Amino acid sequence: MALSNTSESGIVTSRELRKAGVTARYAAKLCGPGGPWRRLMPGVILLRDSTPTRLQLLQAAVARFGPEVVVTGADALRARGVSCPLTREVHLLVPDYRRVPAEPGMLPRRTTRMPPPTTIDGVPFAPPARAALDLARLELDPARIHELISLPLYWGLCTLDELSEELDSGNRRGSAAVRAVLRRVDPEETYAHGLAKKVLSGCPLPAPSWNTTLCDRRGRPIGTADAWWDDIGMAWQFRTPKQGAANFHPLALTATGTVLVRCTIDQLKKVPLEVAAELVRAFGEATRTPRPKVRTIGRIDAA
Repeated sequence: MALSNTSESGIVTSRELRKAGVTARYAAKLCGPGGPWRRLMPGVILLRDSTPTRLQLLQAAVARFGPEVVVTGADALRARGVSCPLTREVHLLVPDYRRVPAEPGMLPRRTTRMPPPTTIDGVPFAPPARAALDLARLELDPARIHELISLPLYWGLCTLDELSEELDSGNRRGSAAVRAVLRRVDPEETYAHGLAKKVLSGCPLPAPSWNTTLCDRRGRPIGTADAWWDDIGMAWQFRTPKQGAANFHPLALTATGTVLVRCTIDQLKKVPLEVAAELVRAFGEATRTPRPKVRTIGRIDAA
């Protein structure tokens, strides 16, 4: 038996099996109890008797619904390296003219606006802006919606304008909560934070706290840290102070003995390895010096 078109994942359709000379009856036997194969969906078989991986489920969905479908939501974001939880169901976009059968574990949505897909590992995925918005539309909690639509900005996969354009182009039905949250998103802050976390992901450093206001022993604010290592008293600043916000002079921090690393968002994008090396060097310096006599107030977001 030769299955030249079978993917490495072992997903094959009944049609491909028939072309290879495998009868429907014999295939059913191989998929039966104790057999070496597993039927995942009608007309779609996994050529091994094991629990399918998420990728195999995505490939099976494409095989079941046809090459015109596009995978969106969490799977499309994760395919581009975004760290976000998987949804229980695979979220699919299907052309409006297609009739789609109900399948357990699948969430097909018919649409007149099929996005241009990007194929990764044999699976067509929706663009990041569309994927994030499709995912956010399933949520009711504003905080969760904010988190989801910030993801492609956080990872540098799209801009706020692209998110807004995608939302405006779609069906307005059921989008009021997403629109309200999108108006409150700060693209620069979200993007910068994502770049900073990417830099730290390649550093042998412990996780910092984020967005911290630093005070002297009397509780008077003397500076801010976009990232802060409290145990050793090291601060990292990479955002541009906003107009009207408190703009502390860096000397006020360094005068306390705080080890301060400063860089720009442009440096985070263009020379992340150099920034990472400076953070590691500064961390070593901070561990060799007494912790400064400063304390923190305000919001401290754990990494």
